[in-house]
Amino acid sequence: MTEQTLAAPIDDQPERERGFSRYQSLLIALLALAQFTIIVDFVIMSPLGAILMPALNISAGQFGVAVSAYAFSAGISGVLAAGFADRFDRKRFLLFFYVGFTLGTLLCALAPNCHLLLLGRVVTGLFGGVIGSVVLAIVTDLFALHLRGRVMGFVQTAFAASQVLGIPAGLFLANHWSWHTAFGAIVVLSIATMAAILLVMRPVDGHLRLKQDHNAFRHLIATVGQPQLYACVCGDDAAGNRRVHADAVRQRLHRA
Repeated sequence: MTEQTLAAPIDDQPERERGFSRYQSLLIALLALAQFTIIVDFVIMSPLGAILMPALNISAGQFGVAVSAYAFSAGISGVLAAGFADRFDRKRFLLFFYVGFTLGTLLCALAPNCHLLLLGRVVTGLFGGVIGSVVLAIVTDLFALHLRGRVMGFVQTAFAASQVLGIPAGLFLANHWSWHTAFGAIVVLSIATMAAILLVMRPVDGHLRLKQDHNAFRHLIATVGQPQLYACVCGDDAAGNRRVHADAVRQRLHRA
């Protein structure tokens, strides 16, 4: 059994002519909905600034820290999870981070002051920052090559929907009730999505049958050492130095 067979198990002519099965269509909708909740939770903070700052009696600088906390924690968790993402069933991996994301959003909804709101944004970013990559990994594992572009297109409509539907709905709830209600609505939608994923999605564990030579910590070190991570920030010369360093790291790992 080859790696391509595991990654794209449905690749026969009848399925090509029929398009998506009922299960695949439902799975695409669930993945898009999961993406929608993650993105809405991220983008809703900035529009709520005019309501949050006077309500919590914080300055624009403090509000900026709360907004940025999600992005920084999401970036850190994304790098750290790179060494472990392929070691687990992707369904369980998705549910684990989705539960943490939902709890972080609930903390934001219940936060009485800026300190707890900041903590909620950090927790939400730590878990929510990984979900997007897990969703795309599930797409590549379960859909054949000729379908992946269409599936990713459907899933990525969550970005547009979050701007067109998510932000106006969040501002409507915040203006008519309170900003807590906007985060509470995301929690309710996330719980419903999580329950649907738990009940509908089948295990996604085909990649676990592939041989993995390195343990998670070695894979994480090798990932962080990739020069591509620094090329766009450090420039060509610095990227060259990073590349030399990455080669040295890989050689040490090979000897280990």
